[in-house]
Amino acid sequence: MDRQPTLETERLVLRPVTEDDREPLYEVASDPMVWEQHPIHDRWRREVFDRFFDEGLASGGTLAVVDKAKDRILGSTRYDKYDPEEGGVVEIGWTYLERRCWGKGINREMKRAMLAHAFEHVSLVEFRVGDTNYRSRNALEAIGAERTDCYELERYQGKRVVHLVYEITRDAFEAGPLA
Repeated sequence: MDRQPTLETERLVLRPVTEDDREPLYEVASDPMVWEQHPIHDRWRREVFDRFFDEGLASGGTLAVVDKAKDRILGSTRYDKYDPEEGGVVEIGWTYLERRCWGKGINREMKRAMLAHAFEHVSLVEFRVGDTNYRSRNALEAIGAERTDCYELERYQGKRVVHLVYEITRDAFEAGPLA
């Protein structure tokens, strides 16, 4: 599966992120409100963002989200862990968008394109989201993702971080709200 495709929708182009995207993406990420419910709540700080950006660039799956009409970066998202075994599974996540995109259907449009691409190659897509990130949890549920019984524990700045695991199967996608 190509984890850095170029995908086009009515309003968006999702394309592989490059080093040239660092500053426009930091402009989006530098708004503390973007991260207020996120477990890593300080990605608006330059040094934290730069580590996050470098990790995303190295992952080989990060996409810039670009407004087609204005040719302007709105945020970023990523295809991550990919396992081709048993029908295949890929993870989608690390999504952040500038606030003026919230509630405008941008995330839904982007996820529809990403899921359609993923389901050409896998039978399951997973998402991991912080347990207190209600904005992202609601967005996932609105696109048909279902919370599983799985979760992951990490630590950040000495505090426990819980990530819940959501998923969408190919069949659920084809019959769900994004069909």
